[in-house]
Amino acid sequence: MQAETIQAGIVGTGIYIPETRMTAAQISEATRGVWSEQAVVEKLGIRQKAIPGYGDGTQEMGVKAALNALENTGVKADEIDLILCIGEEWKEYPLTTSGIYIQEKIGAHNAWAIDIQQRCGTGVAAMKIARDMMTGDPDINTVMIVGGYRNGDFIDYTDNSVSFMYNLGAGGGAIILKKNFGKNLLLGTHIMTDGSLARDVGVEFGGTANPISCENVGKAYKSLRVFDEKHMKDRLNEVSMKNWMFCMEKAFEKSGIPISRMNYLSVLHFKRSMHEWLLQELGLTPDQSIYLEDYGHIGQIDQILSLHLALQSGKVKDGTIVSMIAAGIGYAWAANVIQWG
Repeated sequence: MQAETIQAGIVGTGIYIPETRMTAAQISEATRGVWSEQAVVEKLGIRQKAIPGYGDGTQEMGVKAALNALENTGVKADEIDLILCIGEEWKEYPLTTSGIYIQEKIGAHNAWAIDIQQRCGTGVAAMKIARDMMTGDPDINTVMIVGGYRNGDFIDYTDNSVSFMYNLGAGGGAIILKKNFGKNLLLGTHIMTDGSLARDVGVEFGGTANPISCENVGKAYKSLRVFDEKHMKDRLNEVSMKNWMFCMEKAFEKSGIPISRMNYLSVLHFKRSMHEWLLQELGLTPDQSIYLEDYGHIGQIDQILSLHLALQSGKVKDGTIVSMIAAGIGYAWAANVIQWG
């Protein structure tokens, strides 16, 4: 089979969202009133967000999302050739490979698995990797992309410099792609990264540079911080929206579809004003996206969740042109194009 004839289509999605919620009022209280409940809702765009309950580890939430995807699609676990795990590094046991654990728990005994990471850009990047691997390897026909996320555990709500991450929630997502599926085609993708921002945000304690000790343990587990706030803000103001728009334009160019044909934007959760501005800039109405104000930002799961909800509500149907866009700390920007139906 000629590589250029190979296509990748989305079979379906799976989602797991914990039942536990943190409301805007509780976020306001956690900031000791620095952010009012009204400001949390109107500015940060959070009415409530999912947070992990008992047993909601990163890997286990990935397992639940994977099982949901199998149930929703009718795909059998032994049909899966490859699992690309997009679950976060904050998980039940460090140095365990989440994809291999998920493989075992769902019975995907014919697959092999690997974990990949680009923070909140991982989902879109994994879809490109899946498509490219299908093209390059005749043995890869069905790929599951799956993972869990609960980085909100590290947020110190009294640190106003991380207010843009007060929305971090919890959940799991999965999406299954098949070679030459014949519909729901994943078309072009474009990704950019900027290493000048690589050390501007991170968890301060727990790595080899600053190991957890008796002296810092009280703050170590709430130490997702902005290390260089001025540099990050200045650099993002300079390049972020420009890079995002460029990624979308290039993804549509690679797809051979004009960006004006976009019908649905599958986008991560960020502050309300930015979401509204982006839709306006793209000539889209609020009905052509879903604002995740009742879920929060579940990292790289957001785009899968948005597509999942849009399919349920009928916002995405045969003929819809979808663009998934993502951004990840580090910094990364990504966009793809999906032709549904």
